[in-house]
Amino acid sequence: MVNRITTPFSYSSAVIAGDYVFLGLHRGFGETFTQQMHDTFGHLQKTLLQCNASLDQVVKVNVYLKDIKDLPEMEKVFCDYFETDKFPARMTSTTEFFDADCLMMIDGVAYNPKSE
Repeated sequence: MVNRITTPFSYSSAVIAGDYVFLGLHRGFGETFTQQMHDTFGHLQKTLLQCNASLDQVVKVNVYLKDIKDLPEMEKVFCDYFETDKFPARMTSTTEFFDADCLMMIDGVAYNPKSE
């Protein structure tokens, strides 16, 4: 069975397929990169909660930065949400965004086995 956490747009914020939660794009709001990162993680946590999952079950993320200079700050913020040595696999890249105020986005995959 496949379940979707829909949005008013042409994508789902998450799709649950078996033991996996596929997270669609999540972005945050705020004046600074750090504010947007923390807001994004807040949105991710809310989405995962709707899927009966949590951040500690996230196994893979893709982080898209508007500016590579924000990479060191991104590293610091990740440490606020994941325990040392329990980080998800990650790919980080830079891109332009449709929304001029957007400084970063995250998508990813969580593993949420039903048998545990």
